Amino acid sequence: MNYISVSEFSKKWNVPERTVRNYCATGKIKGAFLTGKTWNIPEDTTLTNKVKEKKFSDNTLLNHLKEQKEMKLKGGIYHRTQIDLTYNSNRIEGSKLTHDQTRYIFETNTIGVSKESINVDDIIETTNHFRCIDLIIDKAKSKLTESFIKELHFILKLGTSDSQKKWFNVGQYKKLPNEVGGNETCPPSVVATKMKELLSSYHNIEKKTFEDIIDFHYQFEIIHPFQDGNGRVGRLIMFKECLANNFIPFIIDEDLKLFYYRGLQEWPLIKEYLLDTCLTAQDNYKIILKYFEIKSS
Repeated sequence: MNYISVSEFSKKWNVPERTVRNYCATGKIKGAFLTGKTWNIPEDTTLTNKVKEKKFSDNTLLNHLKEQKEMKLKGGIYHRTQIDLTYNSNRIEGSKLTHDQTRYIFETNTIGVSKESINVDDIIETTNHFRCIDLIIDKAKSKLTESFIKELHFILKLGTSDSQKKWFNVGQYKKLPNEVGGNETCPPSVVATKMKELLSSYHNIEKKTFEDIIDFHYQFEIIHPFQDGNGRVGRLIMFKECLANNFIPFIIDEDLKLFYYRGLQEWPLIKEYLLDTCLTAQDNYKIILKYFEIKSS
């Protein structure tokens, strides 16, 4: 009997090499065996119907994220995205957890020993953010709704000290006026109306552009519908909508933080500031996709 390599099988069946190795290890490819660290696959082996099930979407990246999430695969694009997006988005909002600590929480569900005290809310919001990312992957192709946005906020803030405050309204729109960066935001009394108008206007766009997604983010942050957590919820929505509309998503990291804030501030007058920042972040994510051999459009 002739045998082929993981790489050859991958090309033959158009399945990522990492996935092929997982299929071999879990017995989904019959007759495959290891020689040292190399898988040998019978040349005439075909994928079972269970393995050949219909892809989640026509978005290659989304399929990888969905598949690796369900496989609980370590070391892939899903694993990397969970850690990088959670660390950076929380960091922007003041979390003191390091990238390594965030990784450790995701990989082991424990927190590493630290010489410095750690805010419990930082840990809770980190684990909650992982769940939010799972939700935007699962619901990436679903229509963006108020209930979905509220669900993201509920998951993000569940179990935090804020959730113990009756006035905080976890998973619901804010009860008290707030501001962001010293700027006024939408009064609580009109948040529900403004959110309905924003979503209606957004969904009236038949073919959404990258700029439409960024504009939605700006409008969302101006409304600032929740008491806290608006930035993280807003960035999760951007990631989801990029996946939904076949754009490469992106992660705003520490190096881009000030440019991101300036871009939001200047959006009504100079859109290029925020667009260029998001496109730079997108280029950074493309580098990660290239490493994991995931095609990007």
